[in-house]
Amino acid sequence: MMGKKRSGQAMIEYILIVGLIAIALIGIFSFFGKKVHAKVKGAAEAISTESASDTYDENKIKSLGEN
Repeated sequence: MMGKKRSGQAMIEYILIVGLIAIALIGIFSFFGKKVHAKVKGAAEAISTESASDTYDENKIKSLGEN
């Protein structure tokens, strides 16, 4: 009888741990998602500017890594 109770208790503990990890990952992805979006947006603007004028601004490209 004790074996089944402990098995069920362990399963609930695993589910709680997986749930907490999932919540933490969602928070981390939402935090870093904004920064990644800003980097991609800056790179896309630098590429589109380069394509439009066939020249590029070295300072703008270097500043992408500073955000």
